[in-house]
Amino acid sequence: MSKMDVVRQEMVKAMKNKDAQRKETLSLLLSALKAKYIDKRDELTEEEENAIVLKEIKQTQETMEATPADRTEILEECRLRLEVLKEFAPKMMGEDEIRDAISKVLADLGIEAPTARDKGQIMKNLMPLVKGKADGSLVNQLVGEVLSQ
Repeated sequence: MSKMDVVRQEMVKAMKNKDAQRKETLSLLLSALKAKYIDKRDELTEEEENAIVLKEIKQTQETMEATPADRTEILEECRLRLEVLKEFAPKMMGEDEIRDAISKVLADLGIEAPTARDKGQIMKNLMPLVKGKADGSLVNQLVGEVLSQ
């Protein structure tokens, strides 16, 4: 069952439970999934569906960061939206898993003492392994830590 079908079912449940906030969030997610489906003119892969969910989460987080602290109603709405979106987000890699992936890439490339000059090559080989499974800024930070050792 595709993520679009699951979101549609959850939206029906939210309507039956008269949960307007959840229904609105699911409606936004469903429209994003449908838009990508229409653009592609083919079924979405799980990776593409996950990318859309992560994009929606990131946009909501950016909205929260840009909203002034005194606008509590907007912040609360974003917080509730994040809770709903995270239900559909893929399981993200932890720091230890990312560090293991970095070690594997270093071994594959034959780099024993990585320097800042190697960062581009490391990231180029690492990102396909962790794309959609780890936050890019966290990956960048951990690679930076490995390079500074």
